[in-house]
Amino acid sequence: MSISEDSAQTLALNALGWLVGNEELLPIFLGSTGAAANDLRDRAGETDFLASVLDFLMLDDSWIMAFCDAAAVPYDQPAQAQSVLSGGSDVHWT
Repeated sequence: MSISEDSAQTLALNALGWLVGNEELLPIFLGSTGAAANDLRDRAGETDFLASVLDFLMLDDSWIMAFCDAAAVPYDQPAQAQSVLSGGSDVHWT
């Protein structure tokens, strides 16, 4: 079951908000993506940026689980949202 684009964007915005509030993880996100602090606000409406937030969180099970627990969403929902935001293409790292 897939989620709507609006629901995917809302979830990703919630993930971004959670990430901004995470003092330990935010610097790692900024460092690994090359994003600046002002990009968090300026690019929050961009689908590709929101997808990158979910991509980042899904790099580590503990990160995505912490977000899902805080947001009270199923653990598989961020992956569904990322798929919707990226146009349905899954990333394969092989």
